[in-house]
Amino acid sequence: MSDGQNQNKLPHADVLEINHCREGRFECEFANGDYQYVGAGDLAINRLTNETTSTYFPLSHYHGISITIDLPTADQTMKRIESVIGGLNIDVFSIADKFCKNDTCVVLRTQSEIEHIFSELYRVEPRMIAYYLKVKVLELLMFLNQVSLQDYQEERRYFARNQVQTIKKVQEYMTADLRNHYTLQELSEKFEIPLTSMKVCFKGVYGCSIYAYMKSYRMQAATILLRDTSDSITEIAAKMGYDNPSKFSEAFKKGFGELPSEFRKKLSK
Repeated sequence: MSDGQNQNKLPHADVLEINHCREGRFECEFANGDYQYVGAGDLAINRLTNETTSTYFPLSHYHGISITIDLPTADQTMKRIESVIGGLNIDVFSIADKFCKNDTCVVLRTQSEIEHIFSELYRVEPRMIAYYLKVKVLELLMFLNQVSLQDYQEERRYFARNQVQTIKKVQEYMTADLRNHYTLQELSEKFEIPLTSMKVCFKGVYGCSIYAYMKSYRMQAATILLRDTSDSITEIAAKMGYDNPSKFSEAFKKGFGELPSEFRKKLSK
């Protein structure tokens, strides 16, 4: 979505929402003013009674799968499956209590087991997705039923609204004119935020350091200029904040595996 925003679901009792992020980044603001982030490979588990006020995609793109489970209905379904198969002992209410006992959003870091469960759902043919989904949801519940939260949970910081709003202003300021370069100290002083807090919160919001984010942002912006304008490589390099076109070409090749001239030539074919 171009504005990076998304409509949020209404709160609902006894409903569990499980989100798997394949690409991009997802921001969720809760009613208490806290922000939580889900990155590539992460699995987020949340009760819909943990009310959210807004959601946002900091990187302006997101690809993932959202599974919403009505706990009373799922409980009855699992009892029917248990009567046929036996031995599963899956209690969906216990799963919800284990991960969201205090109405918190729990994020599990990427692991091979999580990747295995979801990978096929991204590749399966559309006509088969409904059948795969049933199997994979059962597999996911089996995994969540037996997994130890301590083994899979990564320490995730919640960020206050004022911190996040400041960091977004920092991002807007840095990307307004890519010819300008700012030191971290300059940004810290201008936006009146402690240097350490700025670095930690920026990585929490955008998933990487300020330096890495701006380097990637400049290269992505350069590809648009190479594609949509007739500006010379030297002109584009200057707009991206590079005084030396050779340094720009070197950075571009490191990021995309080819020189800017090669990238543009390929587009013209």
